[in-house]
Amino acid sequence: MAKILFVVTGASYWTLKDGTRHPTGYWAEEFTAPYSALTEAGHEVVVATPGGVVPHVDVMSLRPSMAGGEQIALEEEGILRSAEELRRPIELADVRLEDFDAVYYPGGHGPMEDLWNDADSGRLLTAALASGKPLAIVCHAPAAMLATRRKGVSPFAGYQVTGFTNDEEEGVGLAPKARWLLEDELVGLGVDFTRGEVWKPYTVVDRNLYTGQNPASAGPLAKELLKVLG
Repeated sequence: MAKILFVVTGASYWTLKDGTRHPTGYWAEEFTAPYSALTEAGHEVVVATPGGVVPHVDVMSLRPSMAGGEQIALEEEGILRSAEELRRPIELADVRLEDFDAVYYPGGHGPMEDLWNDADSGRLLTAALASGKPLAIVCHAPAAMLATRRKGVSPFAGYQVTGFTNDEEEGVGLAPKARWLLEDELVGLGVDFTRGEVWKPYTVVDRNLYTGQNPASAGPLAKELLKVLG
């Protein structure tokens, strides 16, 4: 059975361009869907965060209107309560890639606050991409790719990538308030940005890199991972 590293944001807020703090964290579905799929298949999950802080769930993601109904929201809450890995994360700086068979980054707006310029995460992503091991990143978490630049160049340049689109950020009303938009920054990084319909599941596989556009893509992304993990 495989051992999968979940790199989760440690942020509980996202600083907007006017300096105000928008409460956030990781998005529930982006943790629970892959966590359930992978652990039910017998794989082991280890959570890592910057500084080893216990990660915060974005409470908005557990609202029935955002989760897809009251029953789904309750199920997600139950998974988060039972996932002991969330309460004993390891420090991102202490991660040894050789200890893991795959790496997964869930999103939420949190990565726009901390992982986008986290040097430990940047080194891990660079090593994971070069290793050939499956590397899966969903929604806002591709922001972490921005920390892989060395002298302005990223190893992700030229890879087909998807992530939370400008249209989706407009849809949640945060595009005008953001310091920068994920899609714009990824295009500037030199990736081949691709997208599906807003809010619909959409995943892209390019070599060992697996990306998903939005929360609805987290489950399908886990299925893609399972194909290679067995």
